[in-house]
Amino acid sequence: MTSLLDILHNRILLTGCASWVVSQGLKLIIYMIINRRLDWERLFGDGGMPSSHSATVTAVAASTGMIVGWDSPLFAVAAIMALVVMHDAMGVRQETGKQAKVINSMLELFDSMGRGDLTPEETLKEFVGHTRRQVLVGALLGAAVAVIANLAPPAG
Repeated sequence: MTSLLDILHNRILLTGCASWVVSQGLKLIIYMIINRRLDWERLFGDGGMPSSHSATVTAVAASTGMIVGWDSPLFAVAAIMALVVMHDAMGVRQETGKQAKVINSMLELFDSMGRGDLTPEETLKEFVGHTRRQVLVGALLGAAVAVIANLAPPAG
């Protein structure tokens, strides 16, 4: 039971989770403002503004630096992993989303010619990657959450 309590009091873990929740909530709100419709998938889905991947890994890295020191090996690992995740979100994952849009368009064309039989559930997911701006905003959000979380006094 002590291990579970230790996990629940792990400030770095909690900061990363809080950053993910905040970024996903903002993603839902921003999508709703821009598209004038509520899409609950945005609350848990990938892609969109801000990047929750970037927010989460930046919050974890920043919290690690604040708690164990900017010169610690743990911060170095967290920072490098954050950079890898953010690079991947902008690169491979963004290209995957672009390819999904093209393939889905082709499937719609086949369907309009009477040759497609895929259901909407079988189409490819288009929201998977991020633009540089989405990654940057996510990283700034993660850093802000980390600063706020680590300014608060430790939980008893």
